[in-house]
Amino acid sequence: MNLVLFGVLAYVLLQFAVGMYVSRRIRTETDYLIAGRSLGYGLGIFTIFATWFGAETTIGAAGAIYTDGLGGGTADPFGYAACLLVMGVVFAVPLWRRGLTTLADLFGQRFSPGVERLAVLLMIPTSLLWAAAQIRAFGQVLSAASGMQVTIMITAAAVIVIAYTAFGGMLADAWTDLVQGIALMIGLAVLFWVVLADVGLEPLRQIPAERLRVFGGPDTPLLATIEAWAVPLCGSVLAAELVQRVIATRSPQVARNSSLAAAGMYLLFGMIPVTLGLMGPALLPGLEHPEQLLPRIAERYLPGVLYVVFAGALVSAILSTVDSALLVASGLLSHNLVLPLRPQMTEQQKVRLARWGVATFGALAYVMALYAEGVYALVEEASSFGSAGIFVALVIGLFSRWGGAPSAAASLVAGVVSWVLGAYVLGLAYPYLVSLAAALAAYACAALLEGVRGRALGASELAPTTAQSPPARTGASGSAGAL
Repeated sequence: MNLVLFGVLAYVLLQFAVGMYVSRRIRTETDYLIAGRSLGYGLGIFTIFATWFGAETTIGAAGAIYTDGLGGGTADPFGYAACLLVMGVVFAVPLWRRGLTTLADLFGQRFSPGVERLAVLLMIPTSLLWAAAQIRAFGQVLSAASGMQVTIMITAAAVIVIAYTAFGGMLADAWTDLVQGIALMIGLAVLFWVVLADVGLEPLRQIPAERLRVFGGPDTPLLATIEAWAVPLCGSVLAAELVQRVIATRSPQVARNSSLAAAGMYLLFGMIPVTLGLMGPALLPGLEHPEQLLPRIAERYLPGVLYVVFAGALVSAILSTVDSALLVASGLLSHNLVLPLRPQMTEQQKVRLARWGVATFGALAYVMALYAEGVYALVEEASSFGSAGIFVALVIGLFSRWGGAPSAAASLVAGVVSWVLGAYVLGLAYPYLVSLAAALAAYACAALLEGVRGRALGASELAPTTAQSPPARTGASGSAGAL
């Protein structure tokens, strides 16, 4: 076993030990899923930052920018940093005040238990896709460190991640996110400093102008740009993984300020993989697997001990995200689907059920990771699948009383059906925008029909009362008109 692989495994075992130690404080389902709503600024900021700063930011975005320039990495870090900003400014406080345990609870509170269950069925695949992306990225890191096949390393990564997450729960996740966030920032900063000290600024000066276009070239259609930004913003601002971190904080002020601080950290440190991705063709031309760009740069420019630090940073980014995704998927299943059917369950049984859910979904995410084309593609799928209807229903439902359960259900179904048809059947150029429009139209039409039906029912209830009302009493003059 080489030094790097040994260091990475030692780091993972340390995280596992921290998770096991903290998990001893777990007594209830609330402790396991949202840390008893106890996170302060330190844990709140770092758990949001570390959860959001995943494989797509380090592995996926750097590889996409290596291939396509800034236009290939629109979502990361720019779109997802903006997503955290919007969460802090708009959504954090009202979500926290709802007293939620999972995001699906909001559908039950605002609409109906049936809509809540439908939303769960759409949100769980999203979490699985996100978890699969992280497991695949973990396998890429271990493969680069050990020289072994990616498939073998993805298998090893899945075993480690599933065991690590099942015992931890949200409280353990938050503490390990603190450690992982610090390691991530140190590792990326060290890599960037060493590369610049070695090659200087010349590779940056050599970057062609067309690779620096965030919004694509002059021939890029406006709708293509809007689509590229809508996926991370509308598709992820109400992601269950992010919401669960926000509602785990101890106050609405902590929820808002932690999201805003995490947005700034995300953009700052997310620019390091972006810059290295732009420099990549000059540093490592002709790379066969672009997603291995950062590990290959680190292997080339960092000495042994610093490379171990950087590998630990990549592992931090991955672990802090995959545990969130698996925990959310398990919570949606246990809390929103199983618990209503078995309300007599004890707190110990609820926690045990959630842990088994983590193991089950971890195995499914592993299978998806084996057959995925790449990390970045998986994350885009996760942000797009079913999220249009969820976004429309939650935004309208959170800030207004317009529309009820039929409107929300219509929006959810229209969003996912139109996206699947547009992306896989019709091959539309902008499937996510189409799904957003379809979800909004479905919600509006259903809400209007609800209003018409409500007025019709109201009129039918008033009609008998009017028909049976007694005649008006006459005044002293014997005539009603005299009054």
